[in-house]
Amino acid sequence: MAHRHPAATLACLALLTASTAAQPQQSSVFGTFDTSTPVSFFISPAERGSGYRDGDAELATWALEAWARNANGALRFEAGEESTALLRVYWVPANFGLYGEMRPLVVDGQRGAAVYIRPDTDALGPEISRLAREDPLFRDAIVYLTCLHELGHALGLEHTADIADVMYFFGYGGDIPGFFARYRDQLESRDDIARTAGLSDGDISRLRELYALPSADGDSR
Repeated sequence: MAHRHPAATLACLALLTASTAAQPQQSSVFGTFDTSTPVSFFISPAERGSGYRDGDAELATWALEAWARNANGALRFEAGEESTALLRVYWVPANFGLYGEMRPLVVDGQRGAAVYIRPDTDALGPEISRLAREDPLFRDAIVYLTCLHELGHALGLEHTADIADVMYFFGYGGDIPGFFARYRDQLESRDDIARTAGLSDGDISRLRELYALPSADGDSR
């Protein structure tokens, strides 16, 4: 969520620690993917010091699937090679408590995006760090929601001022531990994350508006 933690408030900022991954030419910050074909994605191995744990790649995949489910089948994702993938997820260490970022890319003339996640919950301040150490599901909820948020940016969604949205901008303040706890409370086991998208009506509405998708009954949130 492009985050750091000054005085218990997380804010979206640019990631200052560079990834070891090569950076293709950048494009405009927001835009949409071409939905006429599946969007290729690549989830990288973890960089040393990132705080990555076994299973975090699965959380990123579940986040992709959550956006796809709520796009009425119009968004499809398929795994690909790093060099050609339009959507790339990297697990990186970062300075200054920074936690996540989306960077736009141009890949073979097509709009793409790179998402950087630091899954080290100790970087998020003492309260969130303590809760994550005491409750592994709370920690996984944070990593999942961060993936969901940054992948939302990759899909073209901007920040909102509604704390009910996964695209909420933490710079507005509010109960940030409660933001994560709200999702955690819906889970009884880790596998529930795959079935519990964590998207609000507003998130889904903006996704469908952005991609000119019709509404549908039986939303899978």
